[in-house]
Amino acid sequence: MKIFHVPNTRSVRIIWLFEELQLPYELEVLKFGSPEMRSAEYRKVHPMGRVPVLIDGEIKVFESGAIVQYVLAKYGAGELSPETSSKNFATYLQWFHYAEGMIMPPVNTLVVETRILSQERRNQVNVDRAMKLLTNMLVAVDDHLHDKEYLAGEFSGADIMTGHACIVSSHLGAEISDKPNLMSYIERLKSRPALQKAFPEII
Repeated sequence: MKIFHVPNTRSVRIIWLFEELQLPYELEVLKFGSPEMRSAEYRKVHPMGRVPVLIDGEIKVFESGAIVQYVLAKYGAGELSPETSSKNFATYLQWFHYAEGMIMPPVNTLVVETRILSQERRNQVNVDRAMKLLTNMLVAVDDHLHDKEYLAGEFSGADIMTGHACIVSSHLGAEISDKPNLMSYIERLKSRPALQKAFPEII
């Protein structure tokens, strides 16, 4: 299988997943914002010119959550995803989707306003609003983790999705010093060899 990847983006999740499952993969590394990603040829791979994309034979999947679900369903052999009969299944789904539904929208705003836009085009009001929203989203994660090591029982795809979002949030300056459960959780995730290989920029 082939993974299209840009360092320090959501495609980290897919490499992390493959490393956790010890699945073989081919990596196509692209540079963020490169003309290649805006080309007509690459838009045949991803219509928006983004990553990640997974190519599995004749099958192509983009969107990190869809890729994680696809790989776990087809190649996970029961790992990193509770059975539908498990008491943790609904919790797993909730926190799997919390990443993109709640955490990443303000993260996206912060990345644009603090990393992508030139200084003169940045809007501090947008930054402050996004940081306030992000802090509120992380409070819920911290509360949920008060008696847990991982989001849905054992380490799972929910941690790959929302755990990655939490790490990125911390890196962007979100306040976590008053969230001890979240701080410990992030350190646990960073200690995993699979994440260290997938995300060396942040470890």
